[in-house]
Amino acid sequence: MTLDVLAFATSPRRHGNSETLLDWMLAAMEGEGALVEKIVVPEVDIRPCRGCNLCETLNRCVQRDYMDYVHDRIVAADCIVLASPIYCMGLAAQAKALVDRAQVFRSRKYVLRLPVVPPERKGKRMGVFLSTAGQNWDYVFDAAIPSVKCFFNVVDIQKKDIRYLMVNGVDEKGAIDRHPTARADAQSLAKDVVARLQELRAA
Repeated sequence: MTLDVLAFATSPRRHGNSETLLDWMLAAMEGEGALVEKIVVPEVDIRPCRGCNLCETLNRCVQRDYMDYVHDRIVAADCIVLASPIYCMGLAAQAKALVDRAQVFRSRKYVLRLPVVPPERKGKRMGVFLSTAGQNWDYVFDAAIPSVKCFFNVVDIQKKDIRYLMVNGVDEKGAIDRHPTARADAQSLAKDVVARLQELRAA
């Protein structure tokens, strides 16, 4: 059975450093036989969370937008890849809107006590966070990681099954093409994730 990979490119700058890193990884995953879907978040209608908490009773969001489709795809996917640049030491606004709309799954899991994925798929999914930043500070990604972990947790991807590739010191568009290891790192990570998913599926 083909592995289903759902990827989110969230930068408002199309084909910039974070999306390029994502594309390298996705191409390598396709080369390993995975079925890949990339959603460009700034180009679809994903509105901010209203904070109304109606998902705690409805088990769905009251807003009718592209998240109707995304919610179903998140449940179906074997691997979810979130790619975001770092803006002001955190996720880009478009990525944060996506993460906040995962509140539906938080409500389902912790308030309604309903499963997010079928029991036979629990512990057999993976999440990947790809990110780029202009600054060379070693702590430039630190503020984004808790949001990423929260996102993957509420969609039933365990902490041990999250992988990260974060590249700093790439600011202007195209800078990542000159990075000495980024492309190879993305390709290597892709192969490792596909191999791990195959192991989880066989277990």
